[in-house]
Amino acid sequence: MTSVGKNIPRVDAVAKVTGMAKYVDDHLVHGLLYARILRSSIANGLVTTLDISKAQRVPGVVAVVTPDDVPPHTFPTAGHPYHKDPAHQDVADRNLLTRRVRLVGDEIAAVVAIDALTAEKALALIDVEYEEYPPLLTAEAALKPAAGEIHIGTGNIVGRGSYEAGNMQAALAAADYRFEDSFATQSVAHCALENHSAYAYQDGAGRIVVVSSTQIPHICRRIIGQALGIPWGRIRVIKPYVGGGFGSKQDTVVEPLAAFLTTVVHGRPVKVELTREETFIASRVRHAIRFHLKTGVTESGTLTARELTAISLNGAYASHGQSIVNNCGAKYRQLYQQQAISYQGTTVYTNLPTAGAMRGYGVPQVMFALECHMTDIARELGLDPVEFRLKNIVPPGWQDPVSGIVVQSTGLRDCLLKGKELIQWDKKQATAKIVASNKRRGLGMACFTYASGTYPVALEIAGARIVMNEDGTVQLQVGATEIGQGSDTVFTQMAADTLGILPSMVHIISEQDTDVSPVDLGSYASRQTYVTGMAVRKAAEEMKAKVLDYTWGMTGIPAQSMDIVDGWLVVKPGGEKILPLADVALDAHTNPVHCQPFTAEVTNNARVNAFSYGATFVEVDVDLATGKVDILDIYNLHDAGRIINPQLAAGQVHGGMSMGLGYALYEQLLFDDKGRPLNANLLDYKLMTALDTPEFGIGFVEPYEPTGPYGNKSLGEPPAVSPAPAIRNAVLDATGIKFNELPLTPERLVTRFKAAGLI
Repeated sequence: MTSVGKNIPRVDAVAKVTGMAKYVDDHLVHGLLYARILRSSIANGLVTTLDISKAQRVPGVVAVVTPDDVPPHTFPTAGHPYHKDPAHQDVADRNLLTRRVRLVGDEIAAVVAIDALTAEKALALIDVEYEEYPPLLTAEAALKPAAGEIHIGTGNIVGRGSYEAGNMQAALAAADYRFEDSFATQSVAHCALENHSAYAYQDGAGRIVVVSSTQIPHICRRIIGQALGIPWGRIRVIKPYVGGGFGSKQDTVVEPLAAFLTTVVHGRPVKVELTREETFIASRVRHAIRFHLKTGVTESGTLTARELTAISLNGAYASHGQSIVNNCGAKYRQLYQQQAISYQGTTVYTNLPTAGAMRGYGVPQVMFALECHMTDIARELGLDPVEFRLKNIVPPGWQDPVSGIVVQSTGLRDCLLKGKELIQWDKKQATAKIVASNKRRGLGMACFTYASGTYPVALEIAGARIVMNEDGTVQLQVGATEIGQGSDTVFTQMAADTLGILPSMVHIISEQDTDVSPVDLGSYASRQTYVTGMAVRKAAEEMKAKVLDYTWGMTGIPAQSMDIVDGWLVVKPGGEKILPLADVALDAHTNPVHCQPFTAEVTNNARVNAFSYGATFVEVDVDLATGKVDILDIYNLHDAGRIINPQLAAGQVHGGMSMGLGYALYEQLLFDDKGRPLNANLLDYKLMTALDTPEFGIGFVEPYEPTGPYGNKSLGEPPAVSPAPAIRNAVLDATGIKFNELPLTPERLVTRFKAAGLI
């Protein structure tokens, strides 16, 4: 019985709903000390006075640590693979603690105490004085010639990127029309259920052990070593259950400080955890990016030339830096074909919270700009927006002119046609837009493309280990991290399918431990089912070959004449049962002569990639008087290749659509002119609730992807990408007003409606 492509229950479902799953905060650690961080109250400046004497005298305080006490090393925080070439390494611009503060919330000092309340009391007694500098909160301010440098020697530029493919001058000359416009996206927060949390201690050998809610345990270990200036092998990182990350835990936010603090208190366990309010300013946020697009189009609606310019606001520290906006440039290139295309992107330091990885990695931003622009062009030319896209999407066999990746499979055309049918596009396009005196109705749609991992930009390795027990069941161990997305369940299905056993016979180990887990780069880039899936398949194939070969010795039946089906050794092709797998496994464990327990371990270097595609179709009502946008009908259509577990896939799409709607209509981090946050809490930061959430329609088309381990491609991040431009385009269809900046708040809509004379 095949299990890939079928619904099976999540392997962690019972543990999670019964409370048996242990997250970092569930660990009961004897003698645990608690650290609290003193954070800057200004956005830009220098700490001139830092008096900790009162704090040191508070009963129960074990240590007070200042910038004078920490290692001098600067270190990166981004969860990228290590690169030997310094030119390709992440920017190392962080210190554990600093006197040169660069945002409200920067880390100045830390108090370690017997409990959190004592640490808070002591923290309040630290006297701080600043020399304050003008805060640089916009790209324009940061790039002025007279602006002070946030990081010396940078000119406030984190990085630049560009490419050009084709003859731009000739491509523009071939166009009958040229269109040009600007778009802007906002900064938003991840708001995972579990805040950032880690504790660290030293073991009997003096090694530092860090238990963390991280997406990237192996990379986390390396970054801690860089921060402390110690060999990486002296560090062990353990990842228990994780309560969501969405990219914010693809950075090392609290782990290096926790690791250092345990050395200060002679190896005693120290916990560093962020409050909910701290996560808004001291973890990571989504990049706010401004785009300018130029497009050449023929009379018939064929794209000839496309240009993209982007300026990304990175905040106070580099984190993932230029790679985010470079990914914008890449995905801009991989959806439509034309004669020539170019991109220029700049990432700028500002005195705002650090932007990093967030679900979509820059793609929600650039697809908002691109897909709004495409709809605007279609309207100007009198073309149907769907037909305009169908005319220009990349076909099978298309090769990326920069990366060289070839489109081996694409279901985008089917997604567009299926979306049209589900939303009744043609029928509703013909109906009146005015549904009441103050209400307008409209349709919108948008496309997207996404990659499956990071190759060829970065290394893509993953490991899997399978050990067979005496009863024929197996332990499956991967370095890939389950953070709520369901990867452990699909790996279980993959192993079972390839081995020929039932999913219940696979026991996956959900905890990652850098001392014992196979090396894997972590949970990001929608890579795990694609990249780690390759390692799981290869390990399962190796295990199966060993079992068949051993059974040949037991039975005299050649290995190539046998198969394993539902935990039985059978004869091919008829399926006649020979003996249970459990008998073979027991013999392999106990035979005095031929004892050979079965194990298989594989590390896979994935030097391939595959593009996922899809679209959102939406119908909205817009209340002109209040600016409220009601979602009447919405569908996400996805080409993620073969779907491994339809129920889990639907859950991913529902979650991503919810994030996309929040991004479109509600969410935005706000700051005053001093860089102080105005809504850094869950009361004032407007997340969607269940009452705000409409019914979601989803659909999958499943072209087989030959580079995927089971014909599959990425799905984790894509669902969040296209709802925002689709909703914006529906509002345009309903009202005739273009909104080129997110979010589409009632205030923004009503202001424009008044200016246009609609109310």
